[in-house]
Amino acid sequence: MKNIILIGMPGTGKSVVGRALAERLHYTFVDADDLIAGATGKTLPEILRTEGLEAFLSIEGRVGETLNCENTVIATGGSMVLSQAAMEHLKENGVTIWLETPFALLSDRMPEDLTDRGIAARPGMSLREIYEERKPLYARYADLIVASREGEQDTAGQVEEVMRTVGMSLER
Repeated sequence: MKNIILIGMPGTGKSVVGRALAERLHYTFVDADDLIAGATGKTLPEILRTEGLEAFLSIEGRVGETLNCENTVIATGGSMVLSQAAMEHLKENGVTIWLETPFALLSDRMPEDLTDRGIAARPGMSLREIYEERKPLYARYADLIVASREGEQDTAGQVEEVMRTVGMSLER
């Protein structure tokens, strides 16, 4: 089976749902944000504060473009969709699932200072502006859309069910 690539806004639960889904399917789990931190030795907020947005997006894009694995659930960073090359590479060996979360839920989950959360965005952008900018990109790259609500096990089960419903094999 190909990889399962989770995309969506920060705070949508890609990492927790990804871990739960990987466990259910006996897949490996990879969090792209962890790969970025590992490659740089810095947290995402540190990269954004010290190196800036463009450097962060460049690092994130390289991580996405060079990630090669199989039978893996990949939780991308919310801004990975800003790198066309990274998304095209990931989609070569995977099905992309947009964990779509209503803005009101995201807003409740996010801190006041988005940089503290490691969210890649131009200075002064509101969460709403980030959401509106990325929504068409999530839609463009998504093979499937799953509503992400409360409960990572429920959402992981929903991802599994949607994949089975559309005839996507979950066998290795």
